[in-house]
Amino acid sequence: MTKLSHTAQKFSLNTGDAIPAIGLGTWKSPPDQVRKAVCHALQSGYRHIDTALNYHNEVEVGQGIRDSGIPRDQIWVTTKLDNPWHHRVREGFDKSLSDLNLEYIDLYLVHFPCSTDPNDGTKHLPDWDFAKTWCVILNFCLKDSRLTDRSRQGMQKLLDTGKVRNIGVSNFQIRHLERLVANPSCKVVPAVNQIELHPGNPSTKLLEYCTSKGIHCTAYSCLGGATDNPLFKEPVMGQIAHATGKTPAQILLMWSLQRGTSIIPKSVTPSRIDENFQLDGWELAKNEMEALDGIKTRFKVVQDSWMPIKVFFGDDE
Repeated sequence: MTKLSHTAQKFSLNTGDAIPAIGLGTWKSPPDQVRKAVCHALQSGYRHIDTALNYHNEVEVGQGIRDSGIPRDQIWVTTKLDNPWHHRVREGFDKSLSDLNLEYIDLYLVHFPCSTDPNDGTKHLPDWDFAKTWCVILNFCLKDSRLTDRSRQGMQKLLDTGKVRNIGVSNFQIRHLERLVANPSCKVVPAVNQIELHPGNPSTKLLEYCTSKGIHCTAYSCLGGATDNPLFKEPVMGQIAHATGKTPAQILLMWSLQRGTSIIPKSVTPSRIDENFQLDGWELAKNEMEALDGIKTRFKVVQDSWMPIKVFFGDDE
């Protein structure tokens, strides 16, 4: 039986586009290292690079893309709208596009369902929320004469520019998505919801909900974090690693792929980047998937205490 080539695998989106199954994440990747990491990943076969305005490394990510020599039309680039830019979607998008030095973005996401006041990170913008960020054109606006019509164009309007091919969200829970798709001005269902997914935070209900709405999920922090990872201490990880001859990291990545989610493991180390891409020719058996599903340890790598509002509620598992 021929095994699926996961490195060439793509997941179909509700737009008709297809996102590569495996990408390189760049969260917390230092600017002085991420350029070489991106270049190495692309030259090693990766075709998806994930970044964000909030990561403060888009300039170097863009340089790494160009250094690789891989044609732009063979690369999927995802970036994200930062919280303080919710009422300035077009300006936030244009900044990322300029920093990356690209002509278009394949996938643009609302990073968090939190509209932070750009002048005070401890406050949420008054009379604004993620639904307006997604839907607003001109009818909704802040009482601020400095805002221009260009500022008030939301995520949906970006599709008219020809500079973004798909739009989606990140870190949205079921209650956020329900509120968004129920908004009368929501004409475009998010193509993707990028969320933290690993056996310690499986979010099964959220994954099932997104699937029911035709929203693809990309798993970030799919290895469960780099520091003192509780998953690597689980006995089942050692058992499966021994049985398969694969590393714990590879096992976790395969678990996510077999759940139908794309993955964006982060690393700036060439050997780790290569290891995370060695996912062809094998899969986890049903009993191995069930054993990983049965892990009871629960934790989240990304929290919401740094934001002015709570966005994670722990009710979507």
